[in-house]
Amino acid sequence: MREFKRTDRVADQLQKELAVLIQREVKDPRLGMVTVSGVEVSRDLGYADVHVTLLGEDSPERIRENLKVLKQAAGFLRGQVARRIKLRHVPELRFHYDESVVRGQRLSSLIDEAVQSDRARHADDAGSDDEGERD
Repeated sequence: MREFKRTDRVADQLQKELAVLIQREVKDPRLGMVTVSGVEVSRDLGYADVHVTLLGEDSPERIRENLKVLKQAAGFLRGQVARRIKLRHVPELRFHYDESVVRGQRLSSLIDEAVQSDRARHADDAGSDDEGERD
């Protein structure tokens, strides 16, 4: 049994190439700091779903605008990928916003708040126990 499927290897290579290409070659001023967080390639290598995150920008309007720019640049990016990767057929690129990073940050901040409030409550309880011993 093979450890890695061909689609996984193609997806990893696409992710690396697209990350560099988007950063260096797409010159649209509307495009923010885009990170390619993952790529999923269909079995027949016909489509590649490219998941991206936007650093510092989470408003729905900015997300839509960045995805629109990436969609318009998809043909250019596909052509550039074709020059860099030896494939008979380069998958069609479909861009999607990846909410997992934003969701993870939100959950992390909620956990931090819960820990802080728990520590404050324990500190208050310890302070009231000390007062009772003094009487």
